[in-house]
Amino acid sequence: MATRHDTAAPPVEGGAAPGRPATVPTEAERRHRARLSRRWQRDIRWSPYAFVSPFFLLFLAFGLFPLLYTGWASLHQVEMTAPTDMTWVGLRNYTRIFDDDFFWNAAKNTLTIGIISTVPQLLMAMGLAHILNYKLRASTFYRVAMLAPYATSIAAASLVFVLLFGRDYGMINWILDSVGIDPVDWQNDKWPSQIAVSSIIIWRWTGYNALIYLAAMQAIPQDLYESAALDGASRWQQFFHVTLPSLRPTILFTVVVSTIGASQVFGEPLLFDANKGASGGAEHQFQTLGLYLYEQGWVNQHLGRASAIAWTMFLILIVIGIVNSVISRRLRASS
Repeated sequence: MATRHDTAAPPVEGGAAPGRPATVPTEAERRHRARLSRRWQRDIRWSPYAFVSPFFLLFLAFGLFPLLYTGWASLHQVEMTAPTDMTWVGLRNYTRIFDDDFFWNAAKNTLTIGIISTVPQLLMAMGLAHILNYKLRASTFYRVAMLAPYATSIAAASLVFVLLFGRDYGMINWILDSVGIDPVDWQNDKWPSQIAVSSIIIWRWTGYNALIYLAAMQAIPQDLYESAALDGASRWQQFFHVTLPSLRPTILFTVVVSTIGASQVFGEPLLFDANKGASGGAEHQFQTLGLYLYEQGWVNQHLGRASAIAWTMFLILIVIGIVNSVISRRLRASS
C-alpha cells in the first residue's frame, strides 16, 4: 500500500505575513510634527479667549472707558462748549448737586415713579403668567402679544399715551367725564403726571415680566401640584403655597431689574412733557434723575456736573446690587 508523505512549508519568522520595515522619520519631519503639536496646543489654549475677545474689546471701548472717563470728568469743571478744557475741582460737583433742591426733587420723583410703576407691573405680570400657565387655545399668540409692547418703539408709545392723557381731548378724561368726574390735568399736576408716566412703563414692561414668570412656573415640578391637590388644596392654595415659594428667586430678580430700570427712566417722562424739554413739567413735577442728568449736561452744558450725577446713579445701582446679594443669600439660607 502506497503512503503519501506531505511536507509542510517552513514557518516564516514574525507571523504569517512578512512584516513591513519601520520607516524612521527624518529630522525635517520631526521638526514639522513638533511645530504642529505646539500650534495645536496654542490653539487649544488661546482659542476660547479669541472667541470672547470681541465682547471685551467692545466693552472696553464703549463701557469701561466711558465709565472711567466720566468719573475723571466728574472731578473737573468742564463745559459742553469746550470739552477739552478741564479745571480740577475735586468733589465740588458732588457737593453742589447734593445741595441742589432740584436733585433731591428728581430723586424723590424717581422713587415714587419707580414704586407706582414697579408694584402694579409685577403684580399684573404674575397674574397674567398664572393664567397663561394653564392650557389655553392659541397660547403662542398670547405670548407673542405679551411681548408686543416691549417691541414697540418707546417714542411711539409715549406719543400715544400723550394723546390718551390729553386734558381737553384725551380719551381718559372723556371716560372720567362720562362717569361724572372732572377732567384731570395729567401733564401739569404732580401726582396725575407721575401716574401717567408710570402707566407707560407698566404697559411696556408687564408682558416682558409675565413671560419671565411663566418660564419659571413651567419649571416647577408637577408632582408638587399633584401632591397639593391630593391633600385637598384649592387652586388658590396651590398658588400661594406652591407657586409663590418656588418663584422667590425669580421674583427677587424681577424686583431688582425693575428697580434698576426705574432708576434710569428717561424716555417716558421726556416725551410726555408738553414742552418736550428736560425739566419734567413746568414745575419739575415728574423730572427723574435721568432727565436731571440730561438737563445739566446737554441743556445747561455742565458736563462735569452731569458726570457727577451719572456716577451718583452708578453708586445707587451698586447699593441696590449689594442689597440684592444680601437678600438672595438669606433666602438661600432659609430654604
